[in-house]
Amino acid sequence: MIDLFRPFRERGWRAISANEYAALWHRDGGSVVTHPDVVERLASLAGIPVRYLGWEQGGECVAAVPCWGRYLALSKQGLKKHGKKRLFDLGNAEVILPARPDAGAILRQRADYLGEANTRRFPGLRRQQESLMMAREPEALSKKFRYNQRRELRLLEDSGGALRPVQAHSPAELAVIYANLFQRRWQFTVPGAENLAQVFEAMHPFMTGSVVYLDDMPIAIQVLYRVEAPEWISIEYINGGVDPASRSFSPGSVLSYANTQAAWEDARARGKALRYSFGRADREYKERWCRPVPVFQV
Repeated sequence: MIDLFRPFRERGWRAISANEYAALWHRDGGSVVTHPDVVERLASLAGIPVRYLGWEQGGECVAAVPCWGRYLALSKQGLKKHGKKRLFDLGNAEVILPARPDAGAILRQRADYLGEANTRRFPGLRRQQESLMMAREPEALSKKFRYNQRRELRLLEDSGGALRPVQAHSPAELAVIYANLFQRRWQFTVPGAENLAQVFEAMHPFMTGSVVYLDDMPIAIQVLYRVEAPEWISIEYINGGVDPASRSFSPGSVLSYANTQAAWEDARARGKALRYSFGRADREYKERWCRPVPVFQV
């Protein structure tokens, strides 16, 4: 189908290669959903070609965007447009596009949940009504709150519980654990269940965090994707699953504490900022862990 609006939408932009896009991302930074390998792996899984565009300034490419037509690559709208709805789940992930701070590029693709960093790079963005929830620094959590989290972790361990790294599990194992615990927690099948093993296979290098075990049985998991940009680390908390029978041990809370603390320690050891997103501000529990941040759209 001929896209009659593409010349207008791409005015000021030129097609660039996947390698050029990757070079810009690793130079200027981005987020999980714009990471070049994430884009390539999930777009390949979806069977939807990506068109990469670059914005030039003074003969140099200063901004880039991966596109599925009028939508950003990997977006829910783009999947739906191509009949691939719920092929994979990226939640309401923060979008940071690779661009120089003074790029001044005009973004015309439809996009939501654009992080605040984009406003200095892409003029004309509109603020959304929704906010995203970013994990607070450990010092911003009260002493009592941190004490209670450490106490819950200790009680779990004293009762035979343990945390095992996500990376110690195969993608197939993680898919089974997540699907099972999601079903138990929410009483319905995880979205995209039939493709979960393939998605985790593609995303395994970016998966982070731990799985909570009790008596050698998994009782809590969170799907976290992590990428490292030059100045910050981005982590997206997509969704999770918990065995309700283990509620007395608060495994979900224990896992949030363990995962966020490990992420802060890692980021600080690398001398980088941390952007740890819990997704949209839509659940009360997130207020305990996070602060709201504005997001923008086109």
